[in-house]
Amino acid sequence: MPRNALYASLVFVLAVAAAVVSFVQGNWLGVVWVLMAGVSSNIAWFYLRKERLSRAARTTEG
Repeated sequence: MPRNALYASLVFVLAVAAAVVSFVQGNWLGVVWVLMAGVSSNIAWFYLRKERLSRAARTTEG
């Protein structure tokens, strides 16, 4: 797993946890955490897909 994808996944998990805590406490700031979770999820998928495509390109070249 690429390091950037790992970090983005970690941020995703922490943002979801923060959103849950915020909403449980009745704080609407959780919306910001949900948005951050969405962005970090997209970043993780991007780096995972990029690694998978580069790995496939290396196997077809050689």
